[in-house]
Amino acid sequence: MIDKNLMVNIKKACQNLWKQRKPGNLFTLMIIPRSSSTVKKITIPTYFARSLGLFFFVAFVVFLYFIYDYASIKRDKAELQRLRVETKEQARQVKDLALKVDEFADRMEELRQFDKKIRILASYQTARDKKMPLGIGGAVSSDVRLKELLDSDNQKIVAEMRRNLSAMNEDANYREQSFNELLSFLREQKSILAATPSLWPVRGWVTSEFGMRESPFSSGVEFHNGIDIATRYGKEIIAPADGLVVEASNRAADGNYIKIDHGHGYATLYCHLSKFAVKEGMRVKRGDVIAYVGDTGRSTGSHLHYTVLVNNVSVNPRRYLKR
Repeated sequence: MIDKNLMVNIKKACQNLWKQRKPGNLFTLMIIPRSSSTVKKITIPTYFARSLGLFFFVAFVVFLYFIYDYASIKRDKAELQRLRVETKEQARQVKDLALKVDEFADRMEELRQFDKKIRILASYQTARDKKMPLGIGGAVSSDVRLKELLDSDNQKIVAEMRRNLSAMNEDANYREQSFNELLSFLREQKSILAATPSLWPVRGWVTSEFGMRESPFSSGVEFHNGIDIATRYGKEIIAPADGLVVEASNRAADGNYIKIDHGHGYATLYCHLSKFAVKEGMRVKRGDVIAYVGDTGRSTGSHLHYTVLVNNVSVNPRRYLKR
């Protein structure tokens, strides 16, 4: 219920405002109680009602602003928390990446040392390789490196990683070039090894060595440009290395003979053969049967005359034959 004294005071205030009113600038407020008593009327100036409405409108707007500001603060706080978590995770990932970069740098150093060892074993070293010493010392442990990273900020870590990656990229390019050189060298060495007449063409007794000897056909001495291997008639003769049969013919002194060009300046000659197992123009592999022991030409018995030529110069075959 509305207090009667309050109503009286409001009525008096309204009457005073009524007296001061201007025609047409009044606003009537009707109060209808629950009981059957008479309706109360309060007349107030229109400007007062407008001012009161404006006040409530401004208050509502301010209320909405504070609600929006509070919501923005909550949203920014949540975003800030998310960014902190994300930044922390990114910092952890940066440190993990820095450790992996260090591990990769260690692997590149191992490859560099491995490259050096291969060149030493292959006897293929450049001037730069001879100046590069083999590594001595120990790598920094991952725990120590992790502590160093934790003591550094992300900006320094990223700058160091950039320097390391740039250096490793340059080193990787050099390693690729170096390994390609080694590969070409080893292929060449493999080709030379395959062309080197290192197998005995036939097993038997060496009856005459390379060099000066007493002539078996006349008095005096003569130069013998190969070795004579005595063995049974018709025994298989094999190629001591890969090559191309460039001659398979007959001549008075050598009888039936074969000449094989092995490449890289190497060639071999087989004389006094009984028959051929290959023809001119054929390629042979190490160990292939090429002919059979005979007694043709200038010969005193069944044997193989075997000559090794290097750049068309006869050399001692024993220099290349495996024991």
